[in-house]
Amino acid sequence: MADLNIGQWIYGALGDSTEGVLLCVFLIFLIDAIAFPTLPEVFFAAGIMFNPDPAFAAELLLAAIAAELAGTWLLYAAVGRTGVPARIEKLASKYAKFLIMGDERLLLLNRAAPMIPFAGAFIRIMKWRIGLSMAYIASGCVLKYGAIAALSGFFYGYFESGAATNVTVAFIIAVVAASTASSLIMSRRRAAAEGREE
Repeated sequence: MADLNIGQWIYGALGDSTEGVLLCVFLIFLIDAIAFPTLPEVFFAAGIMFNPDPAFAAELLLAAIAAELAGTWLLYAAVGRTGVPARIEKLASKYAKFLIMGDERLLLLNRAAPMIPFAGAFIRIMKWRIGLSMAYIASGCVLKYGAIAALSGFFYGYFESGAATNVTVAFIIAVVAASTASSLIMSRRRAAAEGREE
């Protein structure tokens, strides 16, 4: 739970104004892209709960996309500069073959079922096209976080504030649970299929 604690610390330190919330979302998404999972969905929804205005939701979405792309690019560049051991490269290649798709499209699927940690490093190791990879990452952010923003806006439009907050939190928990479950199911199916091939 250290990942959630870091996000809570960032929100506690900066999240008392719209600019602070935008910076929080940016930093949490950046950390998620570079270092370790931070449950960005939770903090994105917290930003919307702070200010449910659609214009602010669009700003949050832009902050999330910018952070995802910046973090991915930084990791991609770092791995390009330092390289990785051949063993890690071999493991990454084997892992990519294990997954449902073995190319850049996996980055779009990764929004719904997180299976690729450290996407920037993975892109470099797999020698995927960086432009196409970034386009898939940005598209995935727009689809996932745009849906969260739209549904949160709907909740705030049709429920009283307290109920809207509860429904939004329940929705985010459902999104995180569904993402985790789909990731596990897809991994198990792929493992079972590989077991039958051997």
